[in-house]
Amino acid sequence: MFRPKYPEAPTPTTVHTPAPAVQHSHAPACSCQHAPAAPVQTSWLGPSARPVGAVLAVGVVLTALLAAVVVTAISVAVAAVVMRSLLTSQRHR
Repeated sequence: MFRPKYPEAPTPTTVHTPAPAVQHSHAPACSCQHAPAAPVQTSWLGPSARPVGAVLAVGVVLTALLAAVVVTAISVAVAAVVMRSLLTSQRHR
């Protein structure tokens, strides 16, 4: 009674099959033998860039969290001082 009724999914009537890929073979442009290409360095910074970037990112996140905690602590302290002054002024009356 309280369970929703979902409509039945229609069954597909046709199945599409992709056409086989045609592979072309090309003759080499020249008959000379070339040396294999040297591996290309993807980053000019070197392999130590990733750990340094990770440390910097973690440092930024931790600094932001610390700033949020400091702002919260200051606002709670200000609210406590205001509440204390309001309560002490009522006691003197």
